[in-house]
Formats: sequence, structure tokens, C-alpha cells
Amino acid sequence: MALSVGKPIIVQSYKHDTTLHRIWSQATVLFDDDDVVIVANDRTKVVEANGRFWFTKEPSVTYFYKNRWYNVIGIIKAEGISYYCNLSSPALVDEEAIKYIDYDLDVKVSIDGTITVLDQNEYKKHAAEMGYPADLCAILETEFRSLQAEVRRRVEPFATEGIAAWYAKYQSIHEEN
Repeated sequence: MALSVGKPIIVQSYKHDTTLHRIWSQATVLFDDDDVVIVANDRTKVVEANGRFWFTKEPSVTYFYKNRWYNVIGIIKAEGISYYCNLSSPALVDEEAIKYIDYDLDVKVSIDGTITVLDQNEYKKHAAEMGYPADLCAILETEFRSLQAEVRRRVEPFATEGIAAWYAKYQSIHEEN
């Protein structure tokens, strides 16, 4: 199913045990092909599984890969672009939403390129509690290394000009509406 550029879509994050983790109320589709869906949002409502909600602080452009085990959020700040990367299942896209399983392990990339690994303890805890199979853990570890290598090489989406161009497209779509 191809998504329509410029149309809104919901993003749903789950945990390995199929429980709902988080919902982003709206993102705008910028691109969709067999490999990736690229969306953007700005001050979007995010609802947690427990019903609490918050709003994103900065605009962002997110790459939801259909064949990779992570997604990448380019966060647009006044001083530059930082990144937040979630180890996750490949994205599933249907008429309802973009959906993925969040596997806890995250990588934060500062504006200066510094890489920080987050939530390692949460990943280990959930892997034990939810019984992540060994083959899944091996895939996640391989993809984790691949993700860090892409950050270091500054390939898309870690080339800031790509994020800036997608965000400009998002702005033009919203100016037309």
C-alpha cells in the first residue's frame, strides 16, 4: 500500500509482547517507497500506553525503514540537527498507521556527532522478561552496529542537508494547506 505524500498518518509503537507503547497523533507523509517511509511533524501530541500525553518540542523528520531494524528521527533545533534512533522492527504500514515494535535500545546523536547509547539496561530487562529469541537478539545487535557505522559515515539520514530538505518540503506542504 503506497501512502499519499502530504497526507497525515498516525504512528504506533508497540513492545515485543504486542502491548501498545506509544502513539504519535499525526505525522505528514513526505515520501514512501519499498524501503522507507519518511514523515515529518511539529509539536505533535504523543500518547503513552498509560494514557498520559505530551507534545514534541521541536520539529522532526523520521525515517521508518521497511527492511531495517531501526528508525531514525532527525530533530531540528535552532543550533542544528540531532538524531534519536530506536532499535525496532521494520515498519509495517497499513491504512491505519505506521507501526513498529520498539526494542528499547536507542542511539542519540548530538549536533556535534557525539554518539550516546541509551537504555541498555531496559533492553536487557525486556529481553529477559519478554523472552526475545536468540535470533532476534542477533539481528538487533547486527543492526545496532550497522546503525552506528552509518552515523560515523554521515550517510543519509545522518547528512543534515537531507533532513533540512525534507523539512522544507514539510513546510511547503503545510503552507499550501
